[in-house]
Amino acid sequence: MLTVNNLNLQYGGKHLFRDVSAQVHPDDRIGLIGVNGTGKSTLLKIMSGLQETDPGTVNRASWFTVAYLPQEVTVSLGSRSLYEEAETAFQDVLNKQEELREVSEQLAVISSGDPELEPLLQRQGDLQHFLEGRDIFTIRPQIERILGGLGFSQADLKKEVRSFSGGWIMRLLLAKLLLQKPALLLLDEPTNHLDLDSLTWLEDFLRQYQGAIIVISHDRSFLDRLTTSTWELSLGRLTVYRGNYSKYLVEKEERLEIERAAYNNQQAKIKQTERFITRFRAKSTKAKQVQSRVRQLEKMERIELSETERSIRFTFPPAAPSGKQVLELRGLNKSFDHHPVFKDINLSLNRGDRLAVVGVNGAGKTTLMKIIAGMEPAEGEVRLGHNVILSYFGQHQAQELSGELTVLDTVYHGAEDMTMTRVRSLLGAFLFTGDEVDKKVQILSGGEKSRVALARMLVTPANLMLLDEPTNHLDISSQEVLQEAMAQYEGTIIVVSHNRFFANSFVNKVLEIRDGRATIYEGNVDDYLERRKKEQAGNKPAETETVPEEDAAGAGINEQPADRKTLRRERALMREKLGRKLTPLKDRVRKTEEQIQLLETRKQELESVMADPELYRDQEKWAEVSREYAGVAGKLERNYAQWEEVQEMIEAIEGSAVE
Repeated sequence: MLTVNNLNLQYGGKHLFRDVSAQVHPDDRIGLIGVNGTGKSTLLKIMSGLQETDPGTVNRASWFTVAYLPQEVTVSLGSRSLYEEAETAFQDVLNKQEELREVSEQLAVISSGDPELEPLLQRQGDLQHFLEGRDIFTIRPQIERILGGLGFSQADLKKEVRSFSGGWIMRLLLAKLLLQKPALLLLDEPTNHLDLDSLTWLEDFLRQYQGAIIVISHDRSFLDRLTTSTWELSLGRLTVYRGNYSKYLVEKEERLEIERAAYNNQQAKIKQTERFITRFRAKSTKAKQVQSRVRQLEKMERIELSETERSIRFTFPPAAPSGKQVLELRGLNKSFDHHPVFKDINLSLNRGDRLAVVGVNGAGKTTLMKIIAGMEPAEGEVRLGHNVILSYFGQHQAQELSGELTVLDTVYHGAEDMTMTRVRSLLGAFLFTGDEVDKKVQILSGGEKSRVALARMLVTPANLMLLDEPTNHLDISSQEVLQEAMAQYEGTIIVVSHNRFFANSFVNKVLEIRDGRATIYEGNVDDYLERRKKEQAGNKPAETETVPEEDAAGAGINEQPADRKTLRRERALMREKLGRKLTPLKDRVRKTEEQIQLLETRKQELESVMADPELYRDQEKWAEVSREYAGVAGKLERNYAQWEEVQEMIEAIEGSAVE
């Protein structure tokens, strides 16, 4: 068990921590949250012992081992192979194994009467007992399992560690921590450098982990699936909530309502007391009561309202609507130095489609985005539709920003029809507040530059957006601002993101790149992961395993009366099972048809309005009608696609019952 007692930390005039106290118990699953700059990483460093505090502030049981994963690489690894470096997680075991070998060699040559014999035999027994407890013979399988889960291949095991990029080094450091199996894992943004496959593997691994975990993450889905309690750092104070992130949001709102009510009651009492003091201060007959109330105010412990979430909304600047077909890829092939990345990718996107591109690191997701953006050559065809205005966000934008401009000027110069106030609000959502907007770009960190580049791209009108990991440097509040804007956006989106909660809110298709091939899945990222899980498990629909009625005789069923009764029961059960599968699908068809009817009616109404020549004399009215028409048409296309998809599912289930 680990405890933090009345932790105080101040930098200049800013209190980072004010009397922070907390306890960690075995098997705790804690999400540590708070806006950027509240001291989350500092708290983890203090708990790990990497940052010193006053004696007695952090206490831990002797058996309670702690390991810390930082956000970025802070160590320089040498020329060892990947496997050898991972093996150092078992250094104490390897040292004991080497010592046992040396002891055994000494015993092989020592005489029976030597006084050193007994101590050596005792030491040999102790070492053997220790190594048996650590199951030394499973070290290699453990290393291969965890490195494989985090995305390393068998071929990588022999490569020198220094040949890997920073993102892969972070995976290695994470692997070493998992292999060490400390009593408490402190993880600072562990998912930043992971692809979707590795992220879901890590999530499953940590849920089974035999120890306590404190994790800082801006991935809401990761927090919801892993954590059972939430620590919020705000204004230097730590507040503990039961439950994962979603439950924290509900409980926090309930607490704020109670707090606001208590604050309002206290303020009313203060004003009433102050009025009494002001009214009767000059009257000698009331002097005693006045002094009593003055003392009441002085002793009163004032309630302070907690910091509330920023209320910032952002909408994309309108762009002219594109044609129905926005993008078409035909026979797309890409290789680097004769090594194929992917081949024969075919894809068609219509106006309003929102596509998530997924795949392991190195599968070619970023390369595909650059090819579509016209920044990378490839074999095959990339066709943009009529009136498509494309914008692209990738890491290279951060390097292309002018270092001499301020943050505010950089974004404002790229904005069309946006006031300075709106630009400042947007920058606030991307963590630039107050005087920070006046900083020159050249002095910003890499993450800050990426946020500026993203903001600059978002204020540029476009009807096709390509976004490569847009949430990497955003906290959850900033992600929610962007997420809401995405959901309202009327254009087409292609996004690469391992942040499932962010992408799930607006995508309707998933393109998976795996082993050089591309596969389209309908639905959001969760739908894709569920289908992948079923494919990997080899599950088949239950009805396809039932013997059809007309095949009963061929299957060797004897048509005796008792057997016919059994067969009728089986058929009734099969019909009931089919009904349970078909009913929700038919409900979806009905609701979709009702939505289609409403949208078609509205579309016809708008077409009638647009047929009036008077409309085009009022440019503002025409733009408003045009935007609504494009939105209705986009929704109609998506509903048609959903209706066709569900109908195909119904036909497949009904077909399997009569085959």
